[in-house]
Amino acid sequence: MFALVLLVAAYFVLRAVQRMAVRFFHSHVAPRPVEDILTVVAASIATGVSAQGMWRFSGDVLGFDGPLRLLLFAFIEVAVITSAVRARRNMRENFSAGIDGIAVWALTGLTAVLSSMDARSMAEAIFRLAAPLVAAWLWERGMAIERHRISGRSRINWRLTPERALVRIGLAEVSDRTASEVDAHRRLTRVALAAKRARALRESGASNRKMRVALAKLDRAMDRAVEHTGLAVDSVRQEALLSQIGALYNTSALIDLTPPVPWEPEPMRPAVAAGRSVIDDDDDEVQVLDGPPPVVDTAQRAALMRAAREYWDKQIERRFVPRATDIAHETGVSLATAREYRALWKLEPKAHALLEAAFHEHGIIDTGTFPAIETEQVLTVNGSSAR
Repeated sequence: MFALVLLVAAYFVLRAVQRMAVRFFHSHVAPRPVEDILTVVAASIATGVSAQGMWRFSGDVLGFDGPLRLLLFAFIEVAVITSAVRARRNMRENFSAGIDGIAVWALTGLTAVLSSMDARSMAEAIFRLAAPLVAAWLWERGMAIERHRISGRSRINWRLTPERALVRIGLAEVSDRTASEVDAHRRLTRVALAAKRARALRESGASNRKMRVALAKLDRAMDRAVEHTGLAVDSVRQEALLSQIGALYNTSALIDLTPPVPWEPEPMRPAVAAGRSVIDDDDDEVQVLDGPPPVVDTAQRAALMRAAREYWDKQIERRFVPRATDIAHETGVSLATAREYRALWKLEPKAHALLEAAFHEHGIIDTGTFPAIETEQVLTVNGSSAR
């Protein structure tokens, strides 16, 4: 009868334990991703290894025995778990682990050092040092993933990383260019810089010896570029070289630019007397309506700037350098603002290459009046082709 009672009691106990386990699984384990469950399991194993080391330390070093040893050996592990729970609660409420997160690492390092002091060999000491640190690292990564999932924010971006170090010393590229593209770009850049150096020496009246050295460097750079980049037959590389040379030769023009202020409101049209019409520098007549000019706010000004930029890029892709009046007419910005935009954007490589081609081939100087158009290999200016 006693054995039957024990079996019945054991049955009910096991059924209650099973129900609790199933309830716990469905409420705490099933909703979590697999990596979180594996993190908890691995951290528990590492904490058990650390606790076993503290058991030996409390007996061999501190001399604890019996119930006292059982009660006191794992006080640091309990403190680590308590700090981890508090840190997780702080993270969920304030998106930061706070001082409890620091306490987790400090207490983990303390238990790692204490448990390794009673090791019998160097290998055992390293193992007992590593186990608590592994548990702390898994906890930290789980916290970081949950923090990002709750707040939507990532952690800080370190300024010193292996990727940035490799890019800094030239062993890696920040873009997805191939090795041949990178090599071609660097060789073309050497040619452009050598040409700029030789031109600067010639304009400064340098001695013949310096000019010979500069021209020899330019000649060597050009020879290597032609040999390794196909510069003689590749029109894309030729245009890239001309763009670099054009940008380098006109660096001084940057100091004369007056770029627009994006947050300053401005009138939609030039401010003139009511009912008058004015002639701008582009020989286009701009009709101005009666009354004071309207004033645009910051958001509208930014929208006009984006529209002007989109119109400019579209025309440049068509190999057409628009005039200031074209920009003002098509986008609605004022003529003065259009002139400022054009003066800044025409120094960019593609636009500069078109203007340089018009100047070198036909002697046309850009004054803001004559846009350059290239259609079917015929360069035309204002609709009339140069024969």
